[in-house]
Amino acid sequence: MKKVALSEVKDDLSRYLRLAESEEVIITRHGRAAGVLVGFHSEDAWFDYRLENDPRFLKRVESARASLRAGRGIRIEDLSTAAGTHACMPPRRQVRSAAGKRKTRQHRQAARRPAG
Repeated sequence: MKKVALSEVKDDLSRYLRLAESEEVIITRHGRAAGVLVGFHSEDAWFDYRLENDPRFLKRVESARASLRAGRGIRIEDLSTAAGTHACMPPRRQVRSAAGKRKTRQHRQAARRPAG
């Protein structure tokens, strides 16, 4: 964590944004903490930050937790992973192409999409 005066941040913002990718940068005004500069090292980090701070998402998570506490729902530990598939995903159905090769539903859908 690094503390920096607002006047310094204004003079060299790009430097402090790069620094914020690896550590918190506390911006001070008159010696007191006034804000935090948050940097993101990737698009995924930006997405995670937005999701973690979205009140609608947090409300849904709390609702799901309350449901579990009330005995409704299925815990992830109880989900079956039979046949190597994730329980939240439907199993992939395989069909044979005209050439006799096996194709998954995803391959068929990709083949239908226009190129480009």
